[in-house]
Amino acid sequence: MNKRLSIKNDHVQAVLMLLPMLAGFTLFTYGPILYILRFCLFKANDFKSTYIGLDNFVRLFTRDPAFWDAILNTVILSAGKLVIEIPLAMFLAILLNKGLKGTGFFRTFLFLPAITSTAIVGLIFSLMFASFDGIVNNILQYIGLISRPINWMGNKWTALEMLGIASIWNNFPINMIYFLMALQSIPREIYECAELDGVTPWKRFWNITLPMIAPIAQVVILMAIVGSLKVSDLVLASTNGAPGGKTEVIMTYVFKYFFGYSGRSVEIGYASAMSVVTGIFLAIISFIYMRVTSKMNEVY
Repeated sequence: MNKRLSIKNDHVQAVLMLLPMLAGFTLFTYGPILYILRFCLFKANDFKSTYIGLDNFVRLFTRDPAFWDAILNTVILSAGKLVIEIPLAMFLAILLNKGLKGTGFFRTFLFLPAITSTAIVGLIFSLMFASFDGIVNNILQYIGLISRPINWMGNKWTALEMLGIASIWNNFPINMIYFLMALQSIPREIYECAELDGVTPWKRFWNITLPMIAPIAQVVILMAIVGSLKVSDLVLASTNGAPGGKTEVIMTYVFKYFFGYSGRSVEIGYASAMSVVTGIFLAIISFIYMRVTSKMNEVY
């Protein structure tokens, strides 16, 4: 009887300790979601709101190709940068995990981009890739690779390349640290036994390292995918959608309708509808990724 009473008291204490966090989570997470879902059905701006049913969604799916272009740009930018960012982060983590001389210095040096504000990174790279007197054009001209300055912001693909490079530089350090933590959790004895058996470094990586870090890598890559699909401040601070909205990504597109930014009128109802569709899109991508990686983990 006393044991049951003690367990019950422990449950009550646990609930009371979690209650403030759960209340805040509910208020600041589900509250805004319900607020957005309500405004999806209204034509709303700064002054008034009018109920229009599903008209915002009809407009989104039938009369706004720019929204779908923004989604396509987001997917292209995310896929292109992650193909480089994730292998780079893992490669550097493996080098740092070897414990070579100067590892502490390089770990700190390589992590510095992660603590730099994304908006500052966007501004720096926009100046570096400026068509007039930008440092990148000056270097390429000096070594003879180009004869005239490249207008990086005047073409969709070169602008996306610039955004990809900036995003990789800003985000690979945090993924590198995650991979390093995963690598350091692998017992050294496993590698020592493999070396005694004459296993080559590539086979050790493929048959020991990857399977051992697979659960952590799955989460790291998922966070990188979602973070890449939600990129906004980097684009706003560098290209702001230039040239002519061709580098607009989904979050910047929604942001501009919410706040009437960059010449657009405030359309809270329409922006809410876009937010809901974007949330569903992110959920589908995450679900597909989790299903695919779960199958791969079963193979391992």
